[in-house]
Amino acid sequence: MADRVTVIGWDGSPPTAAARSALGAATLVAGAAHHLDLPEVPEGAERVRLGSVALAARRIAGHRGTAVVLADGDPGFFGVVRTLRAPEFGLEVEVVPAVSSVAAAFARAGMPWDDAQVVVAHSRTLRRAVNVCRAHTKVAVLTSPGAGPAELGLLLEGVHRTFVICEELGTSREQVTILTSDKAADHTWRDPNVVIVIGGFVAAAEGGGWIAGREPAGATRGWALPARAYGGALGEGETDLLRAAQLARLGPRVGDLVWDIGCGSGAFATEAARTGAAVIAVDRSPGSCARTEHSARRYGVQMQIVHGSAPHALEDLPEPDVVRVGGGGAAVVSAVADRRPQRIVAHAATRDAAELIGRDLSEHGYDVECALIQSVELDTRAWTEKERSVAFLLSGRLPDRAP
Repeated sequence: MADRVTVIGWDGSPPTAAARSALGAATLVAGAAHHLDLPEVPEGAERVRLGSVALAARRIAGHRGTAVVLADGDPGFFGVVRTLRAPEFGLEVEVVPAVSSVAAAFARAGMPWDDAQVVVAHSRTLRRAVNVCRAHTKVAVLTSPGAGPAELGLLLEGVHRTFVICEELGTSREQVTILTSDKAADHTWRDPNVVIVIGGFVAAAEGGGWIAGREPAGATRGWALPARAYGGALGEGETDLLRAAQLARLGPRVGDLVWDIGCGSGAFATEAARTGAAVIAVDRSPGSCARTEHSARRYGVQMQIVHGSAPHALEDLPEPDVVRVGGGGAAVVSAVADRRPQRIVAHAATRDAAELIGRDLSEHGYDVECALIQSVELDTRAWTEKERSVAFLLSGRLPDRAP
């Protein structure tokens, strides 16, 4: 096992005294090509090109001597330190940090970043990273080959965002480019790069922040807000308790894409967006689309609003994780089930309609639950009944998909 492993962050600045000392004593140095070419790397040290960090860690674990690992930016921030500290390697790690590539990118852009989301995009997480860009107004994306600016731009089709693309930060080839997301696929980008994604509805600022990123629930306390919070009367499928139950069944979360079909007032779409999920709201009524946009702006959440009739309006939409069907009945539920989201919720006014939707979900391979939800609103001044609503809540879950 290596006597000592020092991980040194590199941001293009001259090495610190601690970094020079560690490099001077190193008998093995691992890093990217531009790291291994640094004049501070000892001529007699074994050099390991850093591709797979796990393979390098095994090599270091079997090395007798002093090892140094060079990494871009702060190696403890989405970096190599996590892998090197894995128990199976048994390495004792010291870290000499540098300015992270995210901090450097925002500095180049002249922007604060305490209110930004930070995500990593690679082949497994690209889609979820794009959903975060849909759902938030400021996101830093740490990219990788095959999951870079071009791919982000292509998957954001229909959503206008501005990209600040920072290539090869800290090197002599550093370059910063600003363009709209629809133009990103027209260029070839050099790795490594960081993409700052900006745009969407921006809520009015209220003083300084206190937590990094954005509070998912926003400033409004509570869920399943009453009708008055959305401008008055809501549709039969938008009652407070039904919305609360639908949200509970779907469980939208950061990185998810939610479809709200037949969005009505936008009450459900807005509350799904408040969880931090990306939302596409669909309705055939221009008035409903306008009300939904108003609700989104009022509560400072992001969503894409599509005017059109389901199921035809769904054909070109990106794949959803969870879906609420607020209108269209069994035909729309069937079209949604063909897209295989993890979970689907719908409602029906009669038992016959509920059975039809339930059978269709079962035929598509979903585990189906149905509950009769009845709510009675009381006037607490006289404790008399004001309004009663009854609906069948149906939910389907794919057993072969992650929860």
